[in-house]
Amino acid sequence: MCVLKLDVKCFLVLFFILAIWSFKEIPSPIPYRFPELKYFPKMPFTHNPATVEGVDLGRFLFYDPILSENNRISCASCHQQKMAFSDSPNTFSKGIHGERMTRNTMPLFNLAWYPSFFWDGRAATLEQQVFIPVRAHQEMNLDWQTAVKRIEESPFYPSKFQLAFGSPKIDSVLIAKAIAQFERTLISHNSKYDQVIRGENYFSAEEYEGFVLMNDQTKGDCLHCHITDGGVLGTTTKFSNNGLNYALIPSDYPDQGLAETTGNVMDVGKFRIPSLRNVAVTGPYMHDGRFKSLKDVLDFYSEGVQNGWNVDRKMAYAHRGGVHLSETEKRRIIAFLGTLTDSTFLSNPDFSNPFPIKTN
Repeated sequence: MCVLKLDVKCFLVLFFILAIWSFKEIPSPIPYRFPELKYFPKMPFTHNPATVEGVDLGRFLFYDPILSENNRISCASCHQQKMAFSDSPNTFSKGIHGERMTRNTMPLFNLAWYPSFFWDGRAATLEQQVFIPVRAHQEMNLDWQTAVKRIEESPFYPSKFQLAFGSPKIDSVLIAKAIAQFERTLISHNSKYDQVIRGENYFSAEEYEGFVLMNDQTKGDCLHCHITDGGVLGTTTKFSNNGLNYALIPSDYPDQGLAETTGNVMDVGKFRIPSLRNVAVTGPYMHDGRFKSLKDVLDFYSEGVQNGWNVDRKMAYAHRGGVHLSETEKRRIIAFLGTLTDSTFLSNPDFSNPFPIKTN
């Protein structure tokens, strides 16, 4: 009888120990620590704060072709780190079946400060942005139900979702959240330009002259859209019609731009103003990739602006075809633009492919 009581007591103790162990608290994800960013605006609030575990998961998903129909392309296929996560030198990226996109692939950096995404602003958040290329027929062409099933059945991902989100549950929302967390960490902030702003380096005479020309309203007149004097993002993050095409009426534009998203006729021909950061490595340029070099871009702003319907009023010299820069002035501006290349960003191992490289 005593033995029986002892066995029951031992059983109960063991039961409670196992119960406590099985319900022990899962460690909370660790908040991601962003670098100190001097002269950057305050990072906007997000309902999807980055964590070490979430960023790690998102990095794997960003580089994994598991999110494409044929398991052959990933986000990184069209966003290459060494090209500031653009698809340079390609004018248009290709989808899973070799289809060419209709717009040039935008680079990915400093995305936390953007109020919307894509050339036409169709995605209001980074999380929404993730959904679009995965299910687009001409891009990755994968329905989210299949994507979730693949990841659930993977021997690799469930534990990472557990660590990142405190649950083994996997769905499209969490996949998008993880990738968006990784993309928010893609911060370019250590170019020569940044070092000069921080007092750690100096422009050459030609670079400085180019900087002055860009911000002179009687010369380059670039400062209204591409801020480098009073802000370090290199863009207002807004949309503009910069006079690429001659058009007397809205229907004359071959690409309706922002108007495709807003439905507002006054947005016809407007496109996202890209950042000038890393611009030397992200060509070709404009939404349709029409300009192959920075010299081509400056030639356009100097002599090729079309003063058609709805051209941005900030294009003060559109009525005369451009700002009329000399060849020397163009060369100086290109020298300054070179200081915006952030070589540490282009090679940062934290942003690189986390999968082992296959060798023959």
